[in-house]
Amino acid sequence: MAEPVRNYQTRAVPGAGVDAAIDQGLRAYMIKVYNLMGLGLLITGLAAVGTIMLATTTDPASAVATLPNGDMLTSFGYAIFGSPLKWLVIFAPLAAVIFLSFRVQSMSVSAAQTTFWVYAGLVGLSLSSIFLVYTTASISQTFFATAAAFGGLSLYGYTTKRDLSAFGSFLVMGLVGLIIAMVINIFLQSSALSFAVSAIGVLIFAGLTAYDTQNIKEMYFEGDETDVAGRKAIMGALRLYLDFINLFMFLLQFMGDRR
Repeated sequence: MAEPVRNYQTRAVPGAGVDAAIDQGLRAYMIKVYNLMGLGLLITGLAAVGTIMLATTTDPASAVATLPNGDMLTSFGYAIFGSPLKWLVIFAPLAAVIFLSFRVQSMSVSAAQTTFWVYAGLVGLSLSSIFLVYTTASISQTFFATAAAFGGLSLYGYTTKRDLSAFGSFLVMGLVGLIIAMVINIFLQSSALSFAVSAIGVLIFAGLTAYDTQNIKEMYFEGDETDVAGRKAIMGALRLYLDFINLFMFLLQFMGDRR
């Protein structure tokens, strides 16, 4: 039976040929994780852009409502941004990610992957509203800034020999506190608390990016069956996808130019 490999950089495995095989297997596994995550982000971006194009119009004859900033909504736009249907748009991604998280072990790889794509599309539908709040230029700038930061943090998590487990536990506790603060601010509407939440959110998800990358790497086991490895890659991609999206949203609150 093959020996479990949790960290090929710090754990010796007899035989140079075995070392090379593990190195190659881990590299292929991580590339698959990043590819799945990247495709998820692409689907989200396309869904967001497509939704806002269908939701807004420059033709007054086609508009059914006009927002305070002057944007004119089509009937589709009013349905997802102004009617009770907006709550379905907001909470559908949450339902999808909970479903995937709890059912992934009993799903086939193709079903789990399809659920991830559906989830990414629902997130894009939900995030399309940022185009009504922030300028397109600032959204693009924030996206590239997020990509650069994410790349550096994930690279650190992948290459560092430092154990980030204790650091990760601290970040998870911080995330719980962050969620509580965000819920409280829904009622308080405090600009100071909103600023603090954004700043702490950036720090937490920056740290989680490095921690999750290391954790995903350590989940690799050379002897995994194909289905097990496939499901691990999907869940790893989901974790990094969530880190990226949340880091992007919190940075947007700092860098975004409001319309």
